[in-house]
Amino acid sequence: MEGHAIDIQPTDALIVVDLQNDFCPGGALPVTDGHQVARAVNKFLRRFDRVVFTRDWHPDDHCSFSDEPEFVDGSWPVHCVQHSPGAAFVGDISVPLNAIVVDKGCDEDAEQYSAFDDSDLAATLRAKGITRVYVCGLATDYCVKHTALGGRENGFEVVLIRDACRAVDNPPGSKEQALEDMKDAGVAFCQTRDLAE
Repeated sequence: MEGHAIDIQPTDALIVVDLQNDFCPGGALPVTDGHQVARAVNKFLRRFDRVVFTRDWHPDDHCSFSDEPEFVDGSWPVHCVQHSPGAAFVGDISVPLNAIVVDKGCDEDAEQYSAFDDSDLAATLRAKGITRVYVCGLATDYCVKHTALGGRENGFEVVLIRDACRAVDNPPGSKEQALEDMKDAGVAFCQTRDLAE
């Protein structure tokens, strides 16, 4: 699919993963160049009639928080605490009024990387006639990957917009492994330039 113009269909939806202040430079858990994703998303956001925004929405005692974070699964700095400035969507993005917002990680005792876990997102999309989802956002090797895989597990075609994502890449190599995992699960890849004007 990469390198070919794509016409967005009424049966397509866009899932924008965790474009929140804490994941951008100056935030509690910044992803390198995370702020650049908002600029990329702005290029194609309005082409989709159906848009989903996910956000980490943690209680202040979430199980993933560590006083000495190792920046790996289960050991993160305090981030995206509910109603905090760090949990807000980045200011460069204008969230459409009709966007579906999916909160993740609300249970203090459970990690939740995929927007499809413990949510009614799959049923909501099916009810709207959606068969294919495009996924982008932060971070490639964690919530983006798991959301893409969750889409496949729920029977959707899934397309990753590669240049509208950024990775933590910790441990080193996790970005490339994530891409391989998604490819193996049947996720297609495209670039922002492939999305037809």
